[in-house]
Amino acid sequence: MATRFDHTTIVTDDPERLALFYIDIFDCVRSGPPRDLSGDALEKGMGLPGAHVQGVHLRLPGHGEQGPVLEIFKLPEITDGSSAITARGLMHLAFSVDDIRATLERLLAAGGSMLGEIAEVTVPGVGTAEFLYTRDPVGTIVELQGWK
Repeated sequence: MATRFDHTTIVTDDPERLALFYIDIFDCVRSGPPRDLSGDALEKGMGLPGAHVQGVHLRLPGHGEQGPVLEIFKLPEITDGSSAITARGLMHLAFSVDDIRATLERLLAAGGSMLGEIAEVTVPGVGTAEFLYTRDPVGTIVELQGWK
C-alpha cells in the first residue's frame, strides 16, 4: 500500500462534547465504533505506561469513506501543553468553508474563540482567500479559509 495521511488526534477531557463541535461546525461524520483501548500493546506502541484512550473518530468532510479522520481522545492524565502557533508540533487544523462569517458565528456560539481577524491574502498562481485563525473549545487552533 502506498503511504497516505490517516488521522490527526486532539486530546480533551470530554471527547463527546468536542466531537459534537466538529460535527456541528464542520460537518464531520462519525467513523466506526467509539474507542476504549488499553493494555500492553497500547502501552508499548505509545511508549506510555498505563496508556488508556477513550474517544471517537470523525471523518473529515470532502474526502469520502476512506479519507483521513480526526481522532478525539481522552487519556487518564491530561496536561496542558503549548498550543501556541509558533510552538513545535501541531500548528493548526484548517477547513475551507463557503461562508467564513457564518461559520465563525456558529463556532463562537459553540464555545470556540477568535485568535485573529478575518483577513484576505492573495497567493500568486493560486488565488485569493479570506482566512482567520480561531480555537476550538479545548484550545486547538483551527483556521477557517474561503477561496475566491
